[in-house]
Amino acid sequence: MIYAVWIPLLTPFVVVPAARRLADALAPARAVRLLAVTAAGLALCTVLALALLVVPGAGRLSVVAAAGEFVHPLAAAAPAVAVPLAAAALALLAGCAVALARAVRGHWSQLHRAARHDGDDGDELAVLRDSRPDAYALPGRPGSPGRIVVTTGMLHALEPAERDVLLAHERAHLTGRHHLYLVLAELSARCHPALRALRAPLGYALERCADEAAALAVGDRRVAARAIGRAALAAGSAGAPPAPRPAGALPAAAGPVPRRVAALLGRPVVRPRIGRAAAATLLACLAVSGAAALDATYDLHSSIETAQGETP
Repeated sequence: MIYAVWIPLLTPFVVVPAARRLADALAPARAVRLLAVTAAGLALCTVLALALLVVPGAGRLSVVAAAGEFVHPLAAAAPAVAVPLAAAALALLAGCAVALARAVRGHWSQLHRAARHDGDDGDELAVLRDSRPDAYALPGRPGSPGRIVVTTGMLHALEPAERDVLLAHERAHLTGRHHLYLVLAELSARCHPALRALRAPLGYALERCADEAAALAVGDRRVAARAIGRAALAAGSAGAPPAPRPAGALPAAAGPVPRRVAALLGRPVVRPRIGRAAAATLLACLAVSGAAALDATYDLHSSIETAQGETP
């Protein structure tokens, strides 16, 4: 077990290069699903691996040994190794638990503050009287569709067709519940620091999903590309910092805008070789991490049965 249990802790470092290529090489919706599954799966394997590291060291304690009815000590590792590892793993697990609880509570508080930010009149669109160009999707609480917030400065900066693109883009964020994917990525990053690198490609893939939905809604990819570019330029050249956004808002000009515009102007054809290679790498890492965690679990179970005087 002592060897297999390290694989789930090291695998997340391998997925980062492939994840960065995936967002550009694969269709946006597929990239979002694969990145989200990979982040969640590797985070779960990480937590399981840390829990497995705690047990051998804890089994050396007389209280735990008596509760587990151990006739022999656990043979998963020598005491000089098992006890320090168990203490370190327990500390990391406690840190993960605290970080996850804070993240969940923070996200829930954000949704409640967002609901109070623009009232509760049921309108999908809220127009703020502000000369600074800005637009974002404001997710709602469970059961609430959320709201699109646009400033008058942004509306004046865009032509009518471009405004339709902007609204369709933000509407896609709301209907697709894209903020939940970002929350999942944030929670996964709290379990393993390497998984923080998945947030950027996932955020870019989500923006690409909304871009494609907006282009489909208006029926013109060039208009969609022009609207996204002009919205980003308007927001960046306003001369004054944008108005403070509520936490959890999904801004229209997020992510690498030039790459998004280039993707809309080019043919929407996925580069199959790069996409398949990156997807295969992520799936392989997820499979290897899960298999190693299961193997370590089986070995620990056999060690516990041996310690209890049973035949594994």
